[in-house]
Amino acid sequence: MIALSVNGTTYHVDVEDDTPLLWVLRDTLGLTGTKYGCGIAQCGCCTVHIDGAATRSCQVPVGSVGAAQIATIEALSPDGKLHPVQQAWIDHDVPQCGYCQTGMMMAAVALLAQKPHPADPEIDAAITNICRCGSYQRVRAAIHAAADIMAKTSDRSAAR
Repeated sequence: MIALSVNGTTYHVDVEDDTPLLWVLRDTLGLTGTKYGCGIAQCGCCTVHIDGAATRSCQVPVGSVGAAQIATIEALSPDGKLHPVQQAWIDHDVPQCGYCQTGMMMAAVALLAQKPHPADPEIDAAITNICRCGSYQRVRAAIHAAADIMAKTSDRSAAR
């Protein structure tokens, strides 16, 4: 049995140590927001956060995770209220086919946690997820909009 902390809940899973985290999340825990794309950590569809870092889960053996905190796309809006990145994605019509979007949003959330107001070159360097629809310009616009929303929310919280 392997103990995992996913989205704030501890799970005990009976899988082999070398099972990719992606498959444990999807098949064992039923958290299907994280997508399978390429299986070789190139496309980014499977991006989750491990201790806050955007990580491509298809190449992470579950046995290597240990006590790390894992967050999936499901954790972004636990109370049903959209995360600023999710809202910005909608406001800027980012998704076309939408398949890559959960991984892209997770990468964007991790980026904004590190750089609250990233410039376009920083976005390009950090968001290496592949979108076959080519929505990269809208991704950049949505990340800038989410940064603004998060700054305003932070400003309001500080003023209280």
